[in-house]
Amino acid sequence: MADRDPNLPSAALDGAADSVLGVPAGMAAGDAMRVAMRRDRLLAALTLTAGVGLMLGLPFALKAGAEFFLPLTAALVIAVALVPVLEWLERRRVPSSLAALLCVLLFLVAANVALAAIIVPATDFFRLLPTRIDRIQANLQPLLDVYSNLERYANRTLRQIATSPVRQPQSNAVAPPSSILELAATSAPAVILQFFFAILVVFFFLSGWTGMRRRTITNRASFNGAMATARVIQDVVDDVSAYLGTITFINIALGLIVAFAVNLLGMPYPLMWGGIVALLNYVPYFGPVIAALLLAIGGLMTFTDIWLALLPPAIMVGLHLIEANAITPFIVGHRLTISPVLILVSLSFWGWVWGTSGALLAVPLLIILQTVLGAAGKPDIAGFLFEHGTLVRQRRERQAGEEGESDDGENGR
Repeated sequence: MADRDPNLPSAALDGAADSVLGVPAGMAAGDAMRVAMRRDRLLAALTLTAGVGLMLGLPFALKAGAEFFLPLTAALVIAVALVPVLEWLERRRVPSSLAALLCVLLFLVAANVALAAIIVPATDFFRLLPTRIDRIQANLQPLLDVYSNLERYANRTLRQIATSPVRQPQSNAVAPPSSILELAATSAPAVILQFFFAILVVFFFLSGWTGMRRRTITNRASFNGAMATARVIQDVVDDVSAYLGTITFINIALGLIVAFAVNLLGMPYPLMWGGIVALLNYVPYFGPVIAALLLAIGGLMTFTDIWLALLPPAIMVGLHLIEANAITPFIVGHRLTISPVLILVSLSFWGWVWGTSGALLAVPLLIILQTVLGAAGKPDIAGFLFEHGTLVRQRRERQAGEEGESDDGENGR
């Protein structure tokens, strides 16, 4: 066995020998510590590189596997939102399986009522769109005249400036389905399977929720770890259910007010318009804009006066501004306040990955991620890259520990 340096404390050498693998036993403590730090930094750099690669590849995997990941994610979000109802039933001694079945049936009834109030009348209303084109054109004739004048002026200017004719790009038209039966034959089976899969996920998640939460907490090695896990689980359930429950209540109220307003104006199918507004209001920023455009189309199809036709979207925009700036912040409070930048990024990301369904799930998924990161702590990536993060603090703590052990040894002698 190699001789130890008498000038170095034995505790430091033992710590260095224990913390360094593949280092000769006779290496000095300082050199061993530097080797250990380089090794730790290399492993951290490899982990960071793998994490960046995973983050870059995950969106494309989610988009390519949308048939699996989309219904799974939607089912988990719905199940988490239904957990308070499940726990309320279990506190009244309802068995877990029966309580989960009641939650699923409650969700199915609510979803079917909402879709029936929107889809069935919308199909009849927009079936009249081809016959109302003349009325829409008559209402928009002043705007069309202004646009025609601007187009003629732009074309004349371009002809004077251009030195060569502009070649129009060729586009290959994609033939749409020729019938409803063809559309149903190509899309309905996949939709039915995904819906059935999502319902099963919701049911089994809820039926095993109590046992799964208990096992997740009790399997922790320490009491502090168990308490932290329980707190994260409870915060995720509370935040997601509070957000979805509050927003659902606000959207239903907003939809009913819009339905009452358009009914007073004489528009047909007021409940349909209220349901469209309530559904699209789940998508921040973009949803109300789309709802206002649809109301404008409906008004132009119904009324002959353009100002009366634009009154429904104006009412909806006014009500939305009051709801978004006064009512929702007051009811939701500061606990679920999210940065608008993060909401826009989440909407863009999930909308790109899963389309409209992803946009509806964007905010709940953002709340879940924000809650987990808030409890687990955010990684100090910038500190690691610039050598002011965890590794440097860890090295200082080791050095301080070695100095303390050295002082204790000298005092003992």
